Parts: sequence; C-alpha cells; structure tokens
Amino acid sequence: MKKYIAALCVVGLLSSCNDYAVLEKNPNLPTSVPAELTLRTVLSNMNEGAWNDAMRSNQFYCSNYNYYSSNEYNWSAASLQFTTLKNVIKMEEEAIRSGAKAVNPYAAVGKFLRAYYYTKMTLAVGDLPVKDALKGLTVDQPTYDTQKDVFVQILKWLEDANTDLTTLIAASDKSLTGDIYYNGDLSKWQKAVNTLKLRVLVHLSKKADDTDLQVKQQFVNTISNPTKYPLMTSNDEALQYVWSSNNKYPRNPDNFGNNATRENMSKTYIDILKENNDPRLFIVAEPAEAKIKAGIPATSVAAYEGASSGEDLADMSTKVLKGEYSFQSRKRYYSNYVGENTFILSYSEMCFNIAEGINRGWATGNAQNWYEQGIKSSMSFYGAALPANYLTQSSVQYKGNNTEGLTQILKQKYVAFFQNSGYEAFYNQRRTGIPSFLIGPGTGNGTKIPKRFQYPQSEFTTNKTNVEAALKRQFTDGKDDINYDFWILK
Repeated sequence: MKKYIAALCVVGLLSSCNDYAVLEKNPNLPTSVPAELTLRTVLSNMNEGAWNDAMRSNQFYCSNYNYYSSNEYNWSAASLQFTTLKNVIKMEEEAIRSGAKAVNPYAAVGKFLRAYYYTKMTLAVGDLPVKDALKGLTVDQPTYDTQKDVFVQILKWLEDANTDLTTLIAASDKSLTGDIYYNGDLSKWQKAVNTLKLRVLVHLSKKADDTDLQVKQQFVNTISNPTKYPLMTSNDEALQYVWSSNNKYPRNPDNFGNNATRENMSKTYIDILKENNDPRLFIVAEPAEAKIKAGIPATSVAAYEGASSGEDLADMSTKVLKGEYSFQSRKRYYSNYVGENTFILSYSEMCFNIAEGINRGWATGNAQNWYEQGIKSSMSFYGAALPANYLTQSSVQYKGNNTEGLTQILKQKYVAFFQNSGYEAFYNQRRTGIPSFLIGPGTGNGTKIPKRFQYPQSEFTTNKTNVEAALKRQFTDGKDDINYDFWILK
C-alpha cells in the first residue's frame, strides 16, 4: 500500500512538472503584439525633439542658468538604440506570423529603420556589432564590426528597402498601418529611404574614394535616376514629427517659467542670420532688451545678439540680466502646445546634400539651384517671405563649385537644422569645420569640442572583451576618449 501511494506521488510530481510551463503563463498578459502597434512605438522613438542637449551642442542656443543645465561638452556614454532595433525585429516577425509575405511593408520600413538607427549610433561612437547583433541568447556577446563595415551594411539596407518598396508600390500594397508619419503611403517612405541614403553618403565625404563604399557612384545613381530612386519634392514629404496637446512641444505654456528667460540664443547661429539679413532671425528670436533701449529698432538685425557658448556661465548670466542677449521668441515657442513640426529628415537638408555632392564634383548638375531651393524651402517652413534681394546679396549669392560655395551650402544647411534632426548639425560641423564653433571656459572639456561619445558602461560589464578589442582597433592607446577621431573622420 505504501509503495502504491509513493508511486502516485511520483506520477503527480511528474505531471506537475510537465504542466509547469503552461501554468506559469499569465493569461491576462499578451504573448505577442501586432506589428502595427510595434511600428507606432518604434517610429515615435525616432523623434529627438527640440530645445534639448543636442541643440545646445549644435550651438543653436545657450543655457544661462546652471541650475538647469550648462553649455559644457563633457560628454560621457551614448544612448544606443539596440532595444528599439529588437522591437523592429519583433515587428517584422509579427507581420510574417500574421500572414504577410516575405516582401512586405513592415520588412521594407524595418530595413530603413535599421539603417536610420545604425547611422545614428555609429556617428556617435564608431565601431558597432552588426553581424552578431540582435541575436538574443544565441549570441549574447557580439563582436564589433568596423565602422566602415557598418556603413557598408547601412547602404545595403537602404538599397534593399528601395527595391522592396518599388515592388510593393507596383502591387498597390496598402497594408501598412500604425504609420504615424506617412499614414501608410509607401511612395513617401521610398522617398525618405533615398533621402536618408543621400545623408549617409554625404557623411562619408572623407571616404568618397573608397572602392568598397563607392560613395560617388552611389550618389550619382541616386540623384540621376528618379524613376528608380525617387526623392522628396517639397516640405510636405519630409519625415517629421507633429506635436499635439497630448505630446506637447518642448517649449509650451506649461514650462514658460522654467526656461523662457533661462535660455538665450547662441552667437554661432544668430551671427549667420545677421550676416545674411535673414528674415528667419525675426521669427525665432527676440531683440536684446539693451539694444532696444539704445534706440536700435527691433526690425534691424543689429538689435539681435547671441551669446558665445564658450562664455563663462556666470558672465553670461550677468549679461542676460542686463538685457544684452536675445531670447528665443516667446511668442512663437510658448503660445501653444503644438509648436512647430520637428524634422527627422527634411526636404531642405536633402537639397543642401545634393548641392554639396555636386559642389564636390561627385556628379554633374546645378548646385546653385539645389542650394537656393534648400534656402527657399527652409524659409517656407517658417512662413518667411523671401526678400527680393536675399539670394543676390554678396554673403548668400552662390560663389560656384569651389570652397567658398561649399561654405555657403554648409552654413545654410546649419541654419536649416535649427531645432530639428538631432545631432545632425553637430555631425556636419565635426566633418567640415563649418560653421566655426565657439569655445571657452563655458564649453568645458579643456575648451575642446569633442569628436564622439563613449560606449555605454553596460558594454564593459556584459561584453568587455569585444568592446575593448573595438577600442584597440580604433585608437592607438585603446582609450574610450571623447576627443579622439574615428574612422569616418580620418
């Protein structure tokens, strides 16, 4: 009898073990998420906002009150988007699980998202895991690919995304939902893909002669074949985040008391507008109070003054109290909750990128037309009327496909990046030296403008061998230093 009872107990225990995997599942929690919901989240994560750390590093504005922030470039670890990329993979898997074909809108946009996020990450830190990345427990310590190989893969993703979208558009596929930017319009996504490709190619300007990357040939192919590689044609096709009363613009009536007068305009940005008698100046900034008291009219560019990002913060604060510097336009940026749309990829940037490539001799074409179109589209975004003589004044009139003309393109592109596109203004300045960034005790870091961010500390905890190998490959002393040049800058 005792043996019989013991046998029953053993059977019961074994049965319980077999059922454990089922019993541990919570029936009230979902085991999968529809692809369109994941897409919505991933796309929302692309918005980098405005009036933030990136925009101070871009020297568009300055903090004058150290309780909230400073203007220092004492950078540390970058925020890498591997978690977001894992969600991209899950989105693609859920689309297939729900019956989508191998070539489907989620997969095509997924390739664009891979290219976008990897571009963002490699421009921040350098080498990254690609081939071994995002494999979960299969490869929990991925090796690092060189920055060159990262860009090779980025360009391949963009080429494949363009090819897939061509197929889907021809088939009149309307199955993409959860799209907060283009409402499922694949033709606009295809233009965004190729606009990002031009951005990537221009970032590779120092590697234009690399035979593996084929920067010049890819640039020519992209701008000369609009049937195969359609591009944006107006601001309406820009990839841009639209704010609302639920997702409030960073400057709005709720935080007026926090920062409306604790931030002032940067001299780097303001001086370019002043030099060009630019009407955007009167839209984005306010005249300095001291200038108005001195009798200078608010309609004169001389009434506007930006502070150097390198100025000692205590000195800047004192001068602000004396009314010596311009604030951001409180009427424009604090009147409501929706503010202005924030570009992720703009039509203006695309125009300037094409103008730059032509100026550099990568392709034939009219760089002046693209340069002027970039200016006009940026003016249009602000609702600014283009003055009759704006394009013909000496500081703006295109000087030709030479160094002076390139400087003009780069300065106007910098102006068009104001409060959008994340660190793109910084990365373009880092690559070209245009415009000159102002330095001093206020910028910290030994008055140096850094070249990169550090790798996250988590990499040294969970993937120490591989991240250290990547550092030794990139830098002679193997240090994770923010002031070191990496491959793309050499």
